[in-house]
Amino acid sequence: MTLSNIRVASTLAALLLSTAAQAQVTAEQVWQDWKDLSASYGQTITAGSENRSGDTLVVSGMNINSTFEGGSVQGTVETVNFRELGDGTVEVTMSPEYPLTLNVTGEDGKPATVELMVRQPGLILIAGGTDAETRYDFNAPTVKVSVVSVTSDGKPVDADVNLDITALSGNYLVTKGEMAKLASDLRAEGMTFQMSVADPAASSTFSMNGSVSQLAGKTEGTLMSAEAMTDMAAALAAGFNTAGTFSFGATSYDFSVDEAGQTAQGNATLAGGGLKFGMNADSLEYGGDARDVALKVTGSQLPFPELAMNYSQAAFNLLMPLSKSETPGNFALMTRLVDFTISDAVWDMVDPGKVLPRDPATLIIDTKGTAKWLVDIMTAAETEELPEGTVPGELHSLDISELLFKALGAEISGKGAFTFDNTDLVTFQGMPAPTGTLDLKILGANALLDKLISLGFVPEDQAMGARMMMGLFAKPIDGQEDALTSTLEFKDKGFYANGQRLQ
Repeated sequence: MTLSNIRVASTLAALLLSTAAQAQVTAEQVWQDWKDLSASYGQTITAGSENRSGDTLVVSGMNINSTFEGGSVQGTVETVNFRELGDGTVEVTMSPEYPLTLNVTGEDGKPATVELMVRQPGLILIAGGTDAETRYDFNAPTVKVSVVSVTSDGKPVDADVNLDITALSGNYLVTKGEMAKLASDLRAEGMTFQMSVADPAASSTFSMNGSVSQLAGKTEGTLMSAEAMTDMAAALAAGFNTAGTFSFGATSYDFSVDEAGQTAQGNATLAGGGLKFGMNADSLEYGGDARDVALKVTGSQLPFPELAMNYSQAAFNLLMPLSKSETPGNFALMTRLVDFTISDAVWDMVDPGKVLPRDPATLIIDTKGTAKWLVDIMTAAETEELPEGTVPGELHSLDISELLFKALGAEISGKGAFTFDNTDLVTFQGMPAPTGTLDLKILGANALLDKLISLGFVPEDQAMGARMMMGLFAKPIDGQEDALTSTLEFKDKGFYANGQRLQ
């Protein structure tokens, strides 16, 4: 059962409730839906036999086969029962466990095989709605995936891997039509994982154990055949799209490595985080975040007893136009690393006298704007034919919503906005001529320079040059010690700093 490409289900649930009196599906229709949906993902599902027994369609020897670049997956479910409940819905149950075989060929050309066992006792799936739009609600008290055996180039590998998901539930909705759609909503109470791998020939071992709580995910999308997806540009133009969000709660894991006597071990905890993605003919978006992260590592090759890192948030987001267009589309680029700290043992290597402030460091860059592609970047032929040095797109506007860098007792913050004249690539030597302003505030820069000089990190002459540059581009803030402000402006094909034209 594949769960992906999902949309929010609240309005769909209302639609299903309103048509429940007349809606119905049969066991044969649900079984056919499974085969059709798998084909959309390049998989094939076949059965050893299909037999009716009263209100139940019994599928025996269900084989799942999927190929991908460099490998394949095969699995067999002994029995799947599709039982009509008499109210227009179908209950699906299956064998409590089934094997999967993964075959891959590595970059070195050597084959590897992984035998897995999937256990899902108590899994129940209810299909309802209509043949044109079928909703599947599922519930599994536990899902366990275990590695049975691993071979590499015909030789056995000592590997023990187990994944255990508890209280998995959710739904997915399949809408048929010229462009089939799939929407899904899933959640799980928690997940634990355990892995250990040993290579006696190399005298190496690796182990990892961990847990994740409160997993949830929603996706939605329009499906296309595996053949259509081989040409992504054409698939997007034809209507392929996908979007989704995933989140997780408290997470922890620990690991250990022993490589011929060289050891390392560590652990990490996270309060939670998530991911989001979206892709259609107009744009691509991808982002994620993690909160309250703490990592500790010790090892025989570290020059100090322990490496510890902490931060309250790390996040990123990318949005960009995806297709060639005459009209500029929106883009965004954001990165955040907030309150980053590292253990004193690392600091002491470069600053044993504690001259530099060890305050938490923060970096935030948050921008958005408009731009357009001059070529179809999803078509290899167009990008490969670009002459060397040719820019494949145009930047039309840029807003700097937030700029912040805070570390070592100093801080730079700012914001600004610009537009760009792409017909003028001469004034600023190949860059489209900008118009706009960037306002900056700089705190503690001179004090930091003094400390770097005392540590010998910055020679006196270089520090003097840096102070002269700050004097040229910035001015003191009245009433504040070691505080500077700067207004950098592009206008009338010129560059100004605090009202003084520099170019």
